[in-house]
Amino acid sequence: MIPCPDMCVVDTNVPIVANHATNYDETNTIPLECLKACLEAIEHVVNKGGLVIDDNGEIFEEYSRYLSFKGEPGLGDLFMKWVHDYQWNPDKVSRISINRSDNTYIEFPEHDDLVNFDKSDRKFVAVANAHPDKPPILQATDSKWWGWKDALSEVGVAVRFLCQNYVQEKYSKKIGR
Repeated sequence: MIPCPDMCVVDTNVPIVANHATNYDETNTIPLECLKACLEAIEHVVNKGGLVIDDNGEIFEEYSRYLSFKGEPGLGDLFMKWVHDYQWNPDKVSRISINRSDNTYIEFPEHDDLVNFDKSDRKFVAVANAHPDKPPILQATDSKWWGWKDALSEVGVAVRFLCQNYVQEKYSKKIGR
């Protein structure tokens, strides 16, 4: 599966999961197919370009808190180095303006079921929503997003779950189903 045809927004947990490839073993709680999907998504974005981030640098700043600028030891770190090196290259990275307003963003869509959406993740949704092509958001292991997927879809924001079975199961356990 191609994670995004032209452009996509990449949640931080995608390269974080990709970094687990360097020390993956049977004790890892993240399924191997999830790890592979994240690796393929990162390789796709790096090789084809098409990353969408905000022009304020908030997404870049979040990446830099969890990933290494050195580009190693993991593929997620290599992604961080790629973002650093190409963030100003419009052929590889699209920078979108988003505007903060009362702990959220003007570009964050209004929907009753999104009122409790995680404040720290709103930047990803705002960027996807503000972009004229509405690129999908790649999501790996954050199960809270599963609960918001329908509301996001209703406002025109697509989420591609790279680890759908894992996220769905994790979400069901959280809500007791």
